[in-house]
Amino acid sequence: MERQLEYVLRTVEERGVRFVRLWFTDVLGFLKSVEITPAELEVALEEGMTFDGSTIEGYSRIQESDMLARPDANTFELLPTVEGDTAMARMFCDISRFSGEPFEGDPRGVLKRNLERAREKGFTFFVGPEMEFFYFRSGGTVEPLDAAGYFDLTAHDLGSSLRKQTVLRLEAMGIPVEYSFHENGPSQHEIDLRYTDALEMADNVMTFRLIAKEVAADNGVYATFMPKPIEGAFGSGMHTHLSLFEGDTNAFHDAGDEAGLSKVGKCFVAGLLRHAREITAITNQTVNSYKRLIAGYEAPVHICWARNNESALVRLPAPKKGKESSTRIEFRSPDPACNPYLAFSVMLAAGLKGVEEGYELPPEATNNIYEMTPEERAAEGIGSLPQSLTEAISAMEESELVAETLGEHVFEYFIRNKRAEWLDYKAHVSPWELDRYLGSL
Repeated sequence: MERQLEYVLRTVEERGVRFVRLWFTDVLGFLKSVEITPAELEVALEEGMTFDGSTIEGYSRIQESDMLARPDANTFELLPTVEGDTAMARMFCDISRFSGEPFEGDPRGVLKRNLERAREKGFTFFVGPEMEFFYFRSGGTVEPLDAAGYFDLTAHDLGSSLRKQTVLRLEAMGIPVEYSFHENGPSQHEIDLRYTDALEMADNVMTFRLIAKEVAADNGVYATFMPKPIEGAFGSGMHTHLSLFEGDTNAFHDAGDEAGLSKVGKCFVAGLLRHAREITAITNQTVNSYKRLIAGYEAPVHICWARNNESALVRLPAPKKGKESSTRIEFRSPDPACNPYLAFSVMLAAGLKGVEEGYELPPEATNNIYEMTPEERAAEGIGSLPQSLTEAISAMEESELVAETLGEHVFEYFIRNKRAEWLDYKAHVSPWELDRYLGSL
């Protein structure tokens, strides 16, 4: 760590960095930032920066407001600039109380605690999310930039240019990208981040969301990670590829299994399925999230697993020839509006619970689940994800697993905040209701 601190200080001096942004998130996953000058950097690295925690959603009460943002030197990166711009850098922070104890309401700290639990069992947790989002003419309209579809390539497509600029900025910050393409919906796009350990990936997701919005704004348009902004169109998901490693060995891989999935992998999938309803409020945290989780738009609705069945909640993608040991699972319900630190935490906890308890993997779903009758699904033991935020919060509220994973502080605040969001939504009279009822009642 001492060598990394020296690297940060030397790079700031040699590259003429004028400001360093210190980043962290509130409980809901909104990025927070404070800028410091190089003169304050060494003190910040050694002692942390003081801030008022009572002003951050889900943090402390007014009488316990003083907190410290402690920069993680391992997350230091120069921010992309154009010629003539002021050189800047960023670091993610861990939050502690003024006494020095880790703050239990810090989402990054929640993920670090859960990753440490996995390490104690000999596992490293890797994730690779598929980030879907929309470009619109402005933040106040859902007017798309194009009417293209999946993998479409059109001449002079502004969306393609925006994706390219976003990828270049991400890679300039050391965030590798696997794929970039047009998605199903009008002006809907996807950029897939190359898998890495879960903490680094959560930091990368936060960086990605900011970079995508900045690139869009620089070009006079708006990027949104709202799960379902256009009625009747496909919503945006954050399908997340998961794997556990024991040292350099993929703990999910078994060459002798028909599906290539080990006992650990099967139990992990079983854990995700058994606890899916409990963790959905975290992976899909807005009222709007449940406008996406409906049949007919390739989003998962029913709790099952399969190898090649796009209607399943958990999918086992086929590895490329010669790379059979790259076995992974794809959890398809999360959306890009989630807090990635909390979402990765509950996914890991649910899967590890299955491994610890030896959960049995249910039979693979080989039919199109959407075409089955409710009776057929019931006979197969296939349940459904929550269909509203209030249903998801009720399932979470009864979950010992989620309470233990998040800790009391985050667990209670999150439920309280989302109950209030649902009550606001419930009291809202929408244009749909006026169109349907006003003229006939």
